[in-house]
This record gives sequence, C-alpha cells and structure tokens, in this order.
Amino acid sequence: MNNFSKKLAFATLTLTTLNLVNAQETKVYNQPLFSEFLEHSGNEFRSATGEPGENYWQNETDYVIEATLNEQAQTITGKVTLHYTNNSPLALDYIWMHLEQNRFTENSRGTLTTPIAGNRYNGDVDGGYTLSNLNAKVKRSNSSKHIITDTRMQVFFAEPLAAKGGEATISMNFKYKIPQDGMDRMGRVDTKNGTIFALAQWFPRAAVLDDIEGWNIEPYLGAGEFYLDYGDYDFKITAPFDHIVVASGELQNPKDVMSSKMRHRMDQAKNSDETVYIIKPEELNDMSLRAKQNGTLTWHFKMKNTRDVAFASSKAFIWDAAKINLPNGNKAVAQSVYPIESSGEEAWSRSTEYTKNSIENYSNKWFEYPYPTAVNVAAEIGGMEYPGLSFCSWKSKGAGLWGVTDHEFGHNWFPMIVGSNERRYAWMDEGFNTFINHYSTLEFNNGEYPANLSKVRNTVGWFNSPNREGIDTYPDATNLRNLGMTAYYKPAQGLFMLREYILGPERFDNAFKSYIKTWAYKHPQPRDFFNHIENVAGENLAWFWKSWFYGTGNIDLAIDTVSEKEGNYIITIVNKGEVPMPVKMMVTFDDNTTELITLPVEIWQRGNSWNYMLNSTKKLSKVELDPEKIITDVNFENDIWEPTQK
Repeated sequence: MNNFSKKLAFATLTLTTLNLVNAQETKVYNQPLFSEFLEHSGNEFRSATGEPGENYWQNETDYVIEATLNEQAQTITGKVTLHYTNNSPLALDYIWMHLEQNRFTENSRGTLTTPIAGNRYNGDVDGGYTLSNLNAKVKRSNSSKHIITDTRMQVFFAEPLAAKGGEATISMNFKYKIPQDGMDRMGRVDTKNGTIFALAQWFPRAAVLDDIEGWNIEPYLGAGEFYLDYGDYDFKITAPFDHIVVASGELQNPKDVMSSKMRHRMDQAKNSDETVYIIKPEELNDMSLRAKQNGTLTWHFKMKNTRDVAFASSKAFIWDAAKINLPNGNKAVAQSVYPIESSGEEAWSRSTEYTKNSIENYSNKWFEYPYPTAVNVAAEIGGMEYPGLSFCSWKSKGAGLWGVTDHEFGHNWFPMIVGSNERRYAWMDEGFNTFINHYSTLEFNNGEYPANLSKVRNTVGWFNSPNREGIDTYPDATNLRNLGMTAYYKPAQGLFMLREYILGPERFDNAFKSYIKTWAYKHPQPRDFFNHIENVAGENLAWFWKSWFYGTGNIDLAIDTVSEKEGNYIITIVNKGEVPMPVKMMVTFDDNTTELITLPVEIWQRGNSWNYMLNSTKKLSKVELDPEKIITDVNFENDIWEPTQK
C-alpha cells in the first residue's frame, strides 16, 4: 500500500471512530478553557520562563531621614533626603513621589470615597503634609519645581536625569499631625501609662517606575496598599527621654539610648531561645532604666535593601526579646513592645515566642529571613506589616494574637522580599501570605492553634453568592465585604489546591521556592508568577489561572451515573461548573477495600462528561470524588454515589 493509500485508510478509520464517539459524547467545545490567556512571549526585560530578562531594571532610592516626635503636639517634624538612581533606559525630566499623609485631609480622594457610615479604612481629616525647602539636584543644577495632587507629588529636574545610572538628590522638610485614626495602618492610642505612637507612611517616598506600567501613581485611597523600590535607609528618631523607640532595621547607638542594664538584658536575649525582658511590667515607671532623666533621646537605625521602614514610640512599652535561629547559622532578634493592659501569658507575653517561631518557620521552609530584627508592636491597629516590624492589635490574645502575628510577619516574604504591587494586585501578597500561614500554623507548637485554610466547606456560601467578585478586582474597587475572599482566601485556596491536589507538594514547593528566590528584591507581575510556576513545575496551568484567578466561575464536579456492564463498572463523571479540575475518585468495594483513581484535567477538553471503566470482579459499594475534600467544590452532595439497595 503506498503512502497516499495508507493516509486515506487512516483518515477513513479516524472519521468512523469520531462518528461513533460523537454519538455518545456531549457536544461541548471546551478548548477556550484551556487556551492561553496571558502573554507568554518574553522580551529583554522579562522572560517567557517568568524570570527577569537580561536587561531587567529597577530604580533605587536610598533615604536619610531625621525626624522628631512631639508628644504634646502629636506631630512629626523632619527632613528627608533621597538619593535616587535611575537605572531605566530613559532619561527622566521628573520623578513622582507618594505623600500618603495627605490622605488625612477633609478633601482627599480617600476621604471623599469613604462611605458615610465609614469602614476599616477610616482616617482623620485634620492632618496632611506641610512641605518646605524642596530641592531636586542633578549634577550642579537645582530645582524646587513641584506639583502636589492629593497623595502624589511630581518633582521636576532642571536638567534630565540620565538613563542607566543617572543620580539625583531630592530633599525637603516635612511636618504633619499624627492621626489617631490612621486607616488601620498607623496612628496613636492612649493607654494607662502613655500614648503609643505607631508611625508608617511617615515620610515622602519615591513612586515606582517600571517596564510594565511606567510610573505607578495610583492615589492612596484605602484598601490598596503599597508598591515601593528598594534601597538603604539611615534614619534618626528624636523622642522624649522616657520613650522606647523600636523600628525596622538595626539600632546603631544602643549606648546613647539604653541604660547598661537594658543593654545587658538585650545581650542575654540575643543568645536566648526563651523570652528575656528588657523592661519588665513592674519597671514601666522606673526611670532609672532610661539612658537620660530629662529632655530627648535620638535613636539611630539603619536598614539595607528594603522597600520601607516604620517605627513606634511610647513610654508605656514593656519590652522583651529572644534569639531567632536562621538556617545558615546566622541569628536575628525577635522583639515585642506592648502596654501593661496587653501583658499576660494568654496575650502579649507570648508575642516574642510567636514572632520567633513564625520567622524561623518561613526561613526554613521558603527563603531565609534577611533582616537583623523582627519587632511586634501592640497598637490600635488590627494588623499591618512593614519590613522587620509589624503592628498588631493590643487587644489580641491567644489564637487571635498568634494568627495576626504570624500573618503580619509572613508579609516579610510577600511583599517585602518579593516586591509585588499591592495597590493593584493585593492577592500577590495577601493571598500568598495567607497560604504560607496555613502551614506555619500547622507547624507551630505541634498545632496548638487551628489552621482553617483546608476547611473548604466554610467558604462555599461566598462562592455561591451572586455578589462575589474576581481575584483580579483591584482592592480599592472591591466591595469590602468581598475583599477578605478576593485578596486573601480565594487566592490562598487556589495555591492550596495547586500544592495538595494538582501538582503535589514536591513539584509545587520547588516552583514556589524558585519564584521567591528569583524575584527576591525585585518587582514581579502576575504573568511572571504564572509563567515561573508553569516552567519550573513543568505544567501548562492556563486553565487554572484563567478560571480561578481571572473569573468568578466555580468548581462543581459530580458523579452522574454508575452502571454495571459485563462484570465491569462504567462511572460517568460530569463537570457542572466553570472551572475544570483533575479528578480524584475513591472507590470502595463491598469487602471494604478501596482504590484511588486519578484522572487528568484533559478529560474535560472535549466535553463536560467523561466515562471511566472500572475493571474489577468485586462489587462496588461507594464512589466518592475528592475524598480528602481539598478542592473548593460548591456542591458536595453530588460527589458521592452509593447503590440504592445494598
């Protein structure tokens, strides 16, 4: 038979087979569920494998800041100097900066977009920046030209800042009133022994210029958090002599601000796995522990290669600390500061233990913690993260305090180390962090506190709600009743399914750790994450990213029928939802033996119904989909088949 005859015979046989198959199968075209939906092709800046390209760039901003806290006036006064390096391929006539304290004015966009009844992101309206002596210097040229629009400021150069390494210095004086209600991210609260000042977004900061969006200049409204470049910080905080100041970074002048007894205790803590008091509860009013007895003290901190810094100051702080053990043999220091109202073994007296365990767990499992300290601050803030420092509610106790501490310090990995854009893609930090929190909680103290991410049935009500929104909805546009799901739990559940159901722990962990290492201290976009996971895990997951992260469709796998044929069983499975998934099916026989059957996601490419033939001489007594209940299936009732008569 010649080649043409062979091809003709094969085509005829194939056509006959297809006609037989089509007579039995539902005619549904599912290929769009599996086709690509984001650009895979790489360029010189970002590769198709989800890695930085050969000419990837990002700008750097180094800061020198001197600030004074006036406790009576409740103000911050200071000077900030930015050393800005333009690594982009374009010369710059200006840079954009963030002025987040301008959110706290009565006519700010954030104020005007806050509902009358208020929400979590309420803010005072009697604040805002007063700026003076602004100077932008490039080589020998100087400029004071700038335009302030709400929470953004455009600073112009007298001559263009050169591409690929041009340097500029921008300096200014700033002053503002510290808000009491600081959008649940900063602020102040009065306690028995003094006011706690929790300071964040406390100085003018450079905006990010990247190769995807250009200048990232979305206003500071509420739910959207932050996107910042990396650099080195050298900052000094002058506060009343009786205050304890803690901050991101490492204290440079302990002899100037801590008494010899405090320094001795801190040295003990740096070598202790058990918590050591620096200031005991009964010593709060013992001024002999202070380095001075009047006036002010200036606390000097430094932090390298970080995207931000925050600090807290109060005379009401109990202070304790312990050693953090890191995988490479290095050490860091876990610290906690909190008022007497928060003290107790059921509350903040365990904060340093929680902080230490959280940092050690993430360091061992994912990527080593890079900072010298990790400070937990009790404040009137539900929970907010900054590099090396977290603000958590001073009223939290027990499981609640563990949960918020573990969550906020988990943010050191997302977005502090992996520098994603929180203002656009909250799921890339909140969702990823919620995911790693699950495993940290399982690990802590042999599961002392419950881990709830795997309890997928708890969220089925939301997935069935007609008001649900997609993960890709920008946080400031998301209905706040949905934000907990769109930013936190749905993306976290997606990663949980990816690890425990779709890829398996080994393949997932290899890919996830590679993503962290590859994008540490850089700016990944969503497609970089998707591409990197696919390439390292070796799996085309377009069907999953598209349906779970960019849609509101649901998972609903079901057993349609089970029939006996010539001593075998035909099990018909249907996909009633919009999200295709691989099938894991446990069959149980009348002798109580079981068999786990796994079918690939590709069974849904040609339709929404699939017949599986089970070859067995045993009598079938039960069939159950997803026996471990890992996937977020919105209808569990159709997951089980049992014969009507046993």
